Amino acid sequence: MISVEEARQRIMACAPRMPLRTVRIGDADGRIPPEDIVSPHDHPLFDMSAVDGYALAFDGPPERCVVGAIPAGDAMTHALGPGECARIFTGAPIPAGTDTVIMQEHVLRDGERVVLQDPRLKCGANVRRQGEQLHTGEVMHDAGVPLDPPAIGLLASVGITELEVAERPDVLVLCTGNEFAEEGELPRPGRIFNSNGPMLQASLSPYVQTLEVACVTDHRDTLLDTLKAARADLVVSTGGVSVGEHDIVRSVLEELGAEIIVHRVAQKPGKPMLFAMLDGRPVFGLPGNPRAVMVLCWEYVLPFVRAMQQAGDPWPRSELLPLNDGLRVKGGRAEFRAAHIDNGRVTLPADEGSHMLRSLVNARALVYLPADKREWSIGEPIEVHYLPAQ
Repeated sequence: MISVEEARQRIMACAPRMPLRTVRIGDADGRIPPEDIVSPHDHPLFDMSAVDGYALAFDGPPERCVVGAIPAGDAMTHALGPGECARIFTGAPIPAGTDTVIMQEHVLRDGERVVLQDPRLKCGANVRRQGEQLHTGEVMHDAGVPLDPPAIGLLASVGITELEVAERPDVLVLCTGNEFAEEGELPRPGRIFNSNGPMLQASLSPYVQTLEVACVTDHRDTLLDTLKAARADLVVSTGGVSVGEHDIVRSVLEELGAEIIVHRVAQKPGKPMLFAMLDGRPVFGLPGNPRAVMVLCWEYVLPFVRAMQQAGDPWPRSELLPLNDGLRVKGGRAEFRAAHIDNGRVTLPADEGSHMLRSLVNARALVYLPADKREWSIGEPIEVHYLPAQ
């Protein structure tokens, strides 16, 4: 067996880079740009009013003459004199000859004349300055960082309508085994419902282009033919990677000429995990137990999918947080356990077998217990890996 750290290194070294494609900005949520995105314009584009009020020169008399109105989307073409002001609305450009906007509730207006009534008014008040958020040529989004709605809004605010991002991979999920009931039917004796397929579909779908789920029996020829015919960018199988007579995934891959990169990792759950390269296509072989499948998807498969899209940091967001209770673990394998985080402190529910999912349902994170540390005291920091969308 190899360590978790070595497994991560070997697997990530094999991540192929997906080709680039151009997408409309509104379709870019979650996409990963391979290069820094630079602003083509200042933002704001011009000095503009932040409120509804009156634009004027700060240095001037307390009484001004209103010489026009400027709604958002319009502009005044001539400069104002020191005794003049203009009615202005939020988002409109302040006219030449002005440097300040007084809020409408701080003036007394009589016809075309206003009297300023804000003793706290300062020069430059209520004006959004050109370029105060972004300057032309400034990096506004770093390469390798997934785009989210605020980032998309920022890009759109400087006129970006489309951009190049890494394509998302097509993924094939193969649930191997003879034990699955037909979909929509009650299982006959010895059969079970398939939970791994829907679980992986739900986990991976937001990050991939297409995803197909298929159940494959433990027949060598069937698995051979399925893997030969696979055209996906990534294959993820469940079951068949341990050492039993029906665990044929490794031998089938080897028969097809695959290079086995990882098989058997000193971790709990998921010791039998396999990773191979088959004709340049990455293949994850996960164990069949649902808890192991879910944990390994979070810790290995999703980071790999992000790495294929050129993410700068594909791993789960992590930090060190104090434990609420002391912890002692047995054995010599690293462990991933469900965790609850309240007020910045970590509580671990009772550990469960690799076939049980229930404690993961309400978990918001996993903790990583490295193989070289077996005991933690109350309040001691522990490594927390946040789950997706947390």
